[in-house]
Amino acid sequence: MNPKPKSTIPLWVNIMQAVLILIMAVQVFEHFVGHDALINAGLSVEGDPQLNLVYEMGSRLGVMVVASVFVMITQNPLQYLVVLLMNVIRESSEGIIDPLFPVADAPASPAVDFGIHVVIVAIEVAALVTVWRISKRHEEPALAETT
Repeated sequence: MNPKPKSTIPLWVNIMQAVLILIMAVQVFEHFVGHDALINAGLSVEGDPQLNLVYEMGSRLGVMVVASVFVMITQNPLQYLVVLLMNVIRESSEGIIDPLFPVADAPASPAVDFGIHVVIVAIEVAALVTVWRISKRHEEPALAETT
């Protein structure tokens, strides 16, 4: 039997992804169970229309968590690219939305919040570029075999 090949995804990318998974998992919990955090942020969770939106957001985050965990298990660079791209788009959107529409219990000013998002997006883009390069190296031997 061939031993399982060592992961080519750098440790720092896996650690970053694990932290993002934990953050999203907490947010999923807040959307489904711990509504106190949402209420403290100034959101209403009373009535069907509001709960519909809260649960849909929790479901979408839950899907991102499941996809992210799957990708961390498989360590497949091409699959990892999809999750990293989702992370960059989500965090970039939050980087614009959060400062423009701050929540009631925002822990930072809009300017600081924007700066934090810029740093996070920069790290995520660095991870995306790193994994993109890794995926290209994995692709080259496969192309050589087919020609």
